[in-house]
Order: sequence, then C-alpha cells, then structure tokens
Amino acid sequence: MVSTSFNAVAAATSDERFARMRAETALFMRDHVLSVVSHDLRSPLNAIHSWAYVLERKLDAADPAAQRALAGIRSGVEQQVKLLEEAVDSTRAETKALALERTGFVMQPVIERALDEVRRSLADARGVSFIVESRLDTEHCDGDRERLLQALWVMLAFAIEGSAPGGTVTLESGLDAGFWRVDVAHTMRFAALADAELPHAFEAFARNQAMRVREAGRVAWVLALPQRVASAHGGSFEQSTAGDGELSTLTLRVPLMAP
Repeated sequence: MVSTSFNAVAAATSDERFARMRAETALFMRDHVLSVVSHDLRSPLNAIHSWAYVLERKLDAADPAAQRALAGIRSGVEQQVKLLEEAVDSTRAETKALALERTGFVMQPVIERALDEVRRSLADARGVSFIVESRLDTEHCDGDRERLLQALWVMLAFAIEGSAPGGTVTLESGLDAGFWRVDVAHTMRFAALADAELPHAFEAFARNQAMRVREAGRVAWVLALPQRVASAHGGSFEQSTAGDGELSTLTLRVPLMAP
C-alpha cells in the first residue's frame, strides 16, 4: 500500500509539472508571436506613412477627394500603431522583461532533473531514448536555476516531439569559453510532429509552425521560452535549419557568471 501510494503521488506530481511546463511554453510562445506580429507589421505601416507624405507633395492640395484619401491613409496607420501599442505590446510585457532569481547552483543536477522529468512525461511514452555526453562535474553557474531547467525541458521535449517513435535524442553539455553550453540534437521527422495519435507536449498549431521554413535567425515559436531565458541571462539560443530527415540541433549558451 505504501509503495502504491508513493507511486500515485509521484505520478500526480509529474503530471502537475508537465501541465505547468505546457502552460509556461504556451505563455512564452504567445508573447513571442505577438512580438513577431508587432515587428512585422510596423515595417509596412512605416512605409505607408512615408509614402503618404510623398503623395501629399504630388497631389493637388485643392482636391478635396485626394486630401480625404490621404487623411484616411494616415488615420488608418495611426489606428493600427495604437492597436499594436495597446493590445500587442502591453500583452507581451509579462515576458518582455524577464526577471531572474539568480543564485549559484551546480549545473549537472539540473541536466539530470530535466532529463528525468521529460522522460517521465513524454519520452517513455514515445519510446525515445537519450544519449548524454556531459563534461560537467561540480561546476557552478550564477543564474536562475528554475528558468534554465524550464529551457532545457522545452529543448528536450521539442527534440522528442520531432523524433520518430523509438528514436534517439543526444544531449551534450560542457563549458565553452566562460559559458555553459548545452546542445540537443535529433533527426527531424515531420510525420512524428504531425501525428495526432502520438503523445505530445505542444499544441498542433505550434508543431505545424515548427515544420515551416523560418527566416534567418528566427526560431520556431514553441522555442520562445529557451530563447528568452538565454537572452535574459546574457547568453544565446540557436536552432539549426533542418528539413525532414535532417539533423536538428538546439544550442543554449549562458554565461557562468552574471554579465
């Protein structure tokens, strides 16, 4: 009875962590998408605003129809900018300035915990195994332990999602010129991302977006959390460009000491 009760509590705790990580991932993804929308809409709006001034010098100032058209263009641009400021920018403010709770911690146990949690919640159910190559022992990092744990969890979950059932995910970790570096690699399988019958951590629309061609330097929406955590630490996050059947690598680098 004691063993059964303990296993039930452990399973419930694992389920709660899984639900929490899904929610955290969705929050950062939402704010990342809003950031992309804000950025990508401002460029054409600025262009429209500039061309309106060019047209103003070309059109007859005494033509009321032309002047009404220009006023309509300017008004439309101003309304769109106001909407971006009030609805988009204010909504994503929660993760735009990510507060960190820095403390010194040993890095290797964080890797082990992330692997354990993602194994329980997703990898075992899909038959995905890990190859871990860590050159860490008792080295410390000055950072937000919980946020970095979340970043590793998302990286590993993404690799599992994109791997065929029974596939293998490789994690390499070590020191790199004053940085803690983690590389998570797997062979990308679009069919696994799209298969609704498989267990998933991420929503279908996020998985579909991850299969689309990305602009240079941009990561898949669902990887917004590790990217934001890395940036807040003064580090970097990169996602390699990988098509179906190709090697995909996620790289997280954070400084060992606060910048």
